Amino acid sequence: MPSPEEELRLLLPVIDRLTKAALFPKRLACRGAARIPETGPVLLVSNHCGAIKDPAAVFRIVSRPLFFNANRMLFDRGELDFLIRKHLRRHLKNYGLVLDRLLGPLKTVFVRFVSTNIARVGTIPADMYEGSNLTAVSLFMDYLRAGRAVVSMQGRGRVHPDDPNPYVRRFGRGIPYIAFRMKAGEGLDIPVVPLSIFGTQRAWGIPGKIRVNVGLPLYIRDFLGGDINETVERFRAALQEAVERLLVESLRNPFSSG
Repeated sequence: MPSPEEELRLLLPVIDRLTKAALFPKRLACRGAARIPETGPVLLVSNHCGAIKDPAAVFRIVSRPLFFNANRMLFDRGELDFLIRKHLRRHLKNYGLVLDRLLGPLKTVFVRFVSTNIARVGTIPADMYEGSNLTAVSLFMDYLRAGRAVVSMQGRGRVHPDDPNPYVRRFGRGIPYIAFRMKAGEGLDIPVVPLSIFGTQRAWGIPGKIRVNVGLPLYIRDFLGGDINETVERFRAALQEAVERLLVESLRNPFSSG
């Protein structure tokens, strides 16, 4: 059976076209991409306010193979079709429903491709509505043991106007917990790279600029102390603060590349 890396290589030409289409007609700018290790296990953690445009943007700025965790609904054709329609309706109101119909044949091809191949390329399914994702945690750890780069986006792919920071939803404890388990149980101090994404919240088809700002890696070793819950909470808060800071920095000091 082909490995996820082999499947990614086989599908790369199609994925390249799909990620370009997902971001059209927006321009993509990134700062700090060199801070992402080119080899070895790494966790990338970002905010998530732009649905499928967020993973498309990260995919295009990182040169090594990436493995994302994703809403389990993306693995089912009918549920993915529903998510796209819901996203267009939320952002574009009634025009979104018109656009959904106009994109009918193209959307059908996209939905079929994604739902059929998302598992083949090593994507980790996560239940967005349940508190426990033990299977996802186990897969994360397996991927890290294999030296892979895994991406976790914190949020549900949209702006939350009622939150204190509508672009960065409160981070979960899953990634800090995984980092702690890898360090305490296996002696692996995994670099966790924070990155912020801004501009993907604008609906598909609307011009604009997407800014991805990559920060320096954080390590669980710097947050150890007390019991596991205290360590995990300190690391969780630090990761969220790092992404919030990167987002503000990208807005106060706009960049075109680098």
